[in-house]
Amino acid sequence: MAILEVQDLTLKFGGLEVINELSFDVEEGSIVSLIGPNGAGKTSIFNCLTGFYQANSGDIRFFGKSMVRRSPHEITRRGMARTFQNLRLFKSLSVLENVMSGMHCRTHEGGLGAILRSPRQRHEEVKILKTAEECLEFVGILHHKDRHAITLAYGDQRRVEWARALATQPRLLLFDEPAAGLNYEEKSRLMDLIRRILSQLKISVFLIEHDMSLVMKISEKVIVIDYGRKIAEGNCLEVQADPRVIEAYLGKEDEEGN
Repeated sequence: MAILEVQDLTLKFGGLEVINELSFDVEEGSIVSLIGPNGAGKTSIFNCLTGFYQANSGDIRFFGKSMVRRSPHEITRRGMARTFQNLRLFKSLSVLENVMSGMHCRTHEGGLGAILRSPRQRHEEVKILKTAEECLEFVGILHHKDRHAITLAYGDQRRVEWARALATQPRLLLFDEPAAGLNYEEKSRLMDLIRRILSQLKISVFLIEHDMSLVMKISEKVIVIDYGRKIAEGNCLEVQADPRVIEAYLGKEDEEGN
């Protein structure tokens, strides 16, 4: 079953067409990768999916309901969460507090409940704390929970962001270049984490990634775009052998071989 359906999505900035009539699906229980050369429009697609950009035309359906014109907060609450290409941690907060902030979309008690310290408010706080700690344990950095997030090594800061996204309790998790800046060992742990997110948490995964080795090892389907258009879609072997993909990444030789 397709949980995410993108139909004829088009995004323009002034006269520049960033995404051009793009259509694809993400199946439930799958790991799908979106790849393409630099400037192909990949992050713009994620921004449209999660409400940070509003497309000029087309539709985005998540579990059958249109996400067009919905706010990022509402889309997250409906079960589509994301990480960012550049870290976006709260510098003044601890690791635990950063992850707890991800639960905001799941809270129901307002300011009055917080002031009066109602039983429902206290119960909600316990639940937030428990969920945040579980997410930190899942990504392997619970032992750092009381440290300021910005004091961690870069790879562990990435894990804080992943844990915060998991704390939103998504059904689809969008990773924007999660392997950027990671070493070989950290990338290996990332692949293991993504597989566990799918197998243990039953969360489908959609990722943008430039590391082709990682993409080909972990993806069940690969979508390739260039200049905002889809040029290929299929399993790893099909995509690797597609002449349009080879041309997009390596360039096309002229007839004289120059």
